[in-house]
Amino acid sequence: MATTAEDSFDPYAERPSFWRQHESGTWAVAMFVLTVVLTVLSFPPYSTPEFAYAFAAPAIFWAYLRPSLKLYAGTLMAAQAVAWTIILSWLHNVTWGGLFLLGPFVGIWIGLWYLAVWWAMPLIRPHTPLRRVIGVLGLAAFWVFIEWTRTWFLGGFPWLPLAASQWQRSILLQIASYTGAYGISFILITFNLGFAAYAHRLLREKHKGLRKRSPEFMAALLVLMFPSFLLLTEVFSQDRKELIRFSLVQPYVPQTLKWDPAMGPGIMDVLEETTLNAALDRPDVILWPEAVTPWAVRGDDNTKAYVESLSARANIPLLLGSIAIEQLNQPDEAWFNGVFLVTPHDGLQTGYYAKRHLVPFGEYVPLRPVLGWLSKFVPIGDDFQAGEDAHPLLVPRRNGDMVIVGPLICYEDIYPQLALSSARTGAELLTVHTNNGWFGEGGAAYQHAAHSVLRAVETRRPVVRVGNVGWSGWIDEFGNIRQTVTNYEDSIFFRGSQLAVVTRDRRWIGRESFYTKHGDWFVLTCMGLALLAGLMLKFTLPPPVPTETTEPDSPEPL
Repeated sequence: MATTAEDSFDPYAERPSFWRQHESGTWAVAMFVLTVVLTVLSFPPYSTPEFAYAFAAPAIFWAYLRPSLKLYAGTLMAAQAVAWTIILSWLHNVTWGGLFLLGPFVGIWIGLWYLAVWWAMPLIRPHTPLRRVIGVLGLAAFWVFIEWTRTWFLGGFPWLPLAASQWQRSILLQIASYTGAYGISFILITFNLGFAAYAHRLLREKHKGLRKRSPEFMAALLVLMFPSFLLLTEVFSQDRKELIRFSLVQPYVPQTLKWDPAMGPGIMDVLEETTLNAALDRPDVILWPEAVTPWAVRGDDNTKAYVESLSARANIPLLLGSIAIEQLNQPDEAWFNGVFLVTPHDGLQTGYYAKRHLVPFGEYVPLRPVLGWLSKFVPIGDDFQAGEDAHPLLVPRRNGDMVIVGPLICYEDIYPQLALSSARTGAELLTVHTNNGWFGEGGAAYQHAAHSVLRAVETRRPVVRVGNVGWSGWIDEFGNIRQTVTNYEDSIFFRGSQLAVVTRDRRWIGRESFYTKHGDWFVLTCMGLALLAGLMLKFTLPPPVPTETTEPDSPEPL
């Protein structure tokens, strides 16, 4: 007699647990939440950079368990898109549309790395310890490659590389003077990989005794500890001398008023008041932020006369951000976002620094013949032109000495190559003239400042920042934040000025860092390492599984 489904049903059989019935979905939800939370908390404005050592570990651990590609990719891509939309949430002050385009785009671009993890981790586990270590280092190298592509792909937006999470942890930063910030990111992601491998070893692999050791985790510890201890003497054995005294002026002009012609006279009054107050500290130079004057200092005679008169009244040079209009009212008229030097006796200097990396849709519309129907976010002038070189400025001190300054404008300090070129042209320090007023009083100011810390270590040059509102101060050549300009309420968002006495370590006067001399050699090395690891995993078979059980406490060969 045929047996029906009802006949075969056993009412006493144990039903699958809720976990077993929904295991894949539960893993996906848990990985999504953990990845979003840990990624966001790793970066400023949150003061929890330690999460950067483990933010990717849950997703890496999950890859060991061989989830389906569709589930894994969908979960991690969505998590990265959400995390980076949260990280960049300050962009809504300028454009909601830009936020919901840029946040997911950056997240998905970084999320490509997790696809490599999904492919590699199951292949790495059966290999010998040495090849497992090579595989993990290859994945870390691939992370560096993806970060590097963010500096140029579609114009480039390398905002918040993983290294920026450690902007307040100077010991780990020192490797950047050799490898650039990419070396810091390599160390952090290697630790994530090692941590996940060790967790899998303990929780999912049935080893005992010495066989519980994870070669990936031991390698990650070496990668973390060795360069930090090697460079400790550079941080703690400093011999500093005064370089220059700056007064940093924050005019705090709201963006809603900045480009309103009717507000121009009021803005000039604010500049005059804050500048004359700053002059009371008797600095060598007074610094103004980016595009601070409502009219072009080069191209508008009244504005030129105004800043020259103000410098003469204060009897102190001004290093200021403003606009230059060349070939005014000519067919080839050109606008530049620049940094200018005004001295009390000689007035506005002829030479100036012109911004080299412009903001798409802020200072120009890319692919103008195709996208000409789109407008800029900044309601002044036509498209700006990009500067062609670093063009350092010779800034005088009260004692008659000259200091070679390498200016950077707006978000140029997020691009390592721009700071490198300034250092190579002889700049003794870098200044960043910016306007974070676009982004409100949120995390953008702290995130932006984190990049200046990386540039200081990479070039071994102090970096002095001045903003319309938001993070102003200076950072020494070892990434130590020497001064943050705040008011009596300890807020960076205020109108006023403050004196900054910038010093230099004598050992680095007249010297260039290894990274300044050799550039992105580490990126090329990582490309080779990632390719080597990928070929090894693709074409090399893991050792056969032994037929006899080995002694549980016998050590694994190193």
